[in-house]
This record gives sequence, structure tokens and C-alpha cells, in this order.
Amino acid sequence: MTTQEPPVSPAPTTAGRPDAGPPDPPAATVPAVPASAPDHAGARRAAVRDGLGVGIAVGLSGFAFGVTAASAGLSVLQACALSLLVFTGASQFALVGALAAGGNPFTAAAGAFFLGARNAFYGLRLAGLLRLRRRLRPFAAHWVIDETAAVALAQAGPRAARLGFAVTGATLYVLWNVTTLLGAVGAGALGDPAAWGLDAAGPAVFLALLAPMLEGARERATAALAVLLALAAVPLLPAGVPVLVAAAAAPLVLLAAGARARRSGVGTGSGDGSADGEAAR
Repeated sequence: MTTQEPPVSPAPTTAGRPDAGPPDPPAATVPAVPASAPDHAGARRAAVRDGLGVGIAVGLSGFAFGVTAASAGLSVLQACALSLLVFTGASQFALVGALAAGGNPFTAAAGAFFLGARNAFYGLRLAGLLRLRRRLRPFAAHWVIDETAAVALAQAGPRAARLGFAVTGATLYVLWNVTTLLGAVGAGALGDPAAWGLDAAGPAVFLALLAPMLEGARERATAALAVLLALAAVPLLPAGVPVLVAAAAAPLVLLAAGARARRSGVGTGSGDGSADGEAAR
């Protein structure tokens, strides 16, 4: 006896229904944007804003350097050559300050060199951040100073860091050299800078450049010790040499900090060792 399978009803469809609309289109695939995606345009604007602000504010200080250099006996050409070729404000002020005090040119240059050596450490940090092409590195090295390093390190990402470094360096380099020329030429027209109180402009700007670096207790201790060493050396040593003596403040503070850390570590270690010895007994 043969059993007949019941007919299978086809799946309902709306293709033949007159009231059925067209089939729904497939959902469009929209790439998801992560909530934390960086705002590249905003980062570029911030880098340009920071670079221009720092470059203009510090670049105008070149006028004080030009006046100070002229009062130290440098010609306009010599002052401009220092800004073009050295381009590190603290070292330039240290050099002309030592010369104005009657120091030996070689001693003054040595003090300026050691003061500017900090830029080499900035370069080590910036090399990994900026990742510039090899042919650009010699030119970028001339712009590695406090201000360009600070602006570059404050940016979000390598692209913004490169932009901030370039804007700061270009703005500051142009303004510093232009205002150096104006200050050196204007000092001759003004006569004796001391009569106008401009002889204090160099030390004041020098301190203003150094002040932002004194953020921690170790930096402030180094600055205080450097001042004491310089004041003690001024009546005993020729002009320009006290600057070199003051440079000894940094290693002395580091040695003291290291000794303090070792002393606290040894104390902890001896205590632990005594406890272990007691436990072993």
C-alpha cells in the first residue's frame, strides 16, 4: 500500500501581491569611526598656534641681545653673526656678558658652549619623535633649542610635533635675527645703554629664559647652588670663569641625589637582611 506525501505549501511570498511594495534595499555599510579618532586638523591648528605664540614672544627678545652685544663692544656684524650661527639665546647672553665683564674670549666661548650643550640632549629626544629625513637633519639641528623642543614635545603625534617644531623654529629664527639687528643698530643711536637702563636687559632676559626650566625641586636646587658658586667665584676668578664654575652645580646635585637614594636603599636592605636573619635563626 502506497502512502502519498501531503503537498508541501510554498513559502509565502509577496512577489505576486499587488499591495506589496518593492523589496527593502540592503542596508548600507557605513564604516564605524572610533570615538577616540584624533582630530588631525585640530592638532595642526594647535601646533601652529603654539609655534607662533612662542616664536613671537621669545623672538622679540633678540632686541635685548642686540643692545647687550653692542654695549659689550661687539659690532653690528658680530652681533648678527652670533644670532645667525649660534642661535641659542642663553648661550649668546652668557658670551656677551662675560665679554662685557672683561673676560677672555676663549673663556667666554667655553662657558657659552657648556651652557648650549643641553641642546644635544633635546636632539636625542626629538630625533625619535620627529623622524626627519636624513638630508633635513643638519638643518633641523640648528633649530634644536629650548622653545622648539618644548613646543614639539607638547603636541599630539609626530605630524603635529614636526609642524610645531618647524613653525616655532622658523618664526623664532627670523624674528630673533631681525630684532638682533634692530637692537645692535639702535644701541649705537641711543648712546650709552647704561644711561637708559638697557644694560640690565641682558641679565633680565637671560633669567626669563631660564625661569620656565625650574619646575622641580632638583632644578631649583641646581639653580640655587649655581648662583652661590658663581657669587663665590666672582671676586676670586677672572671674568667668564665663574660661569664654568657654576656649571658644576648640576653634577653636584645629581651626586647628592644619588647618594641619598643609595643611602635609603641600603637602609631598607639592611633592615630586610636583619629580618631575614632573625627568621633564619
